[in-house]
Amino acid sequence: MKKIIIHTVPVVISFIWLFTVNHTFDPISLKGPHFLKFYLILVFGLYASVFALKVFGESISKATFYFMISIFLVGVIKLIKGILLAKPVGFLIMILILELIVILFVNSNKLNYKMK
Repeated sequence: MKKIIIHTVPVVISFIWLFTVNHTFDPISLKGPHFLKFYLILVFGLYASVFALKVFGESISKATFYFMISIFLVGVIKLIKGILLAKPVGFLIMILILELIVILFVNSNKLNYKMK
């Protein structure tokens, strides 16, 4: 339960920013730069909480993994929408690649911890 609350904080902060700046709760409807700002706040906040848990010696739970996958899927949905509308999506692709690398890194550490 404590880990879920820790991971919910960046999500709440990013949605508060989304509402105060853009007056909406729908990140998919945002234009490119506004979505990228929202998405970076969300991603950096979540991964800061994940690495903070790792520093304090906590294990990565399934809830953490589900948070990472759900944020990745929001980016993929926006990527698909951007491709269908023929918009430039280069920065989003780079962010998603980095996010996928971090997910694989966190997951490989989880597997190494189970093997020990």
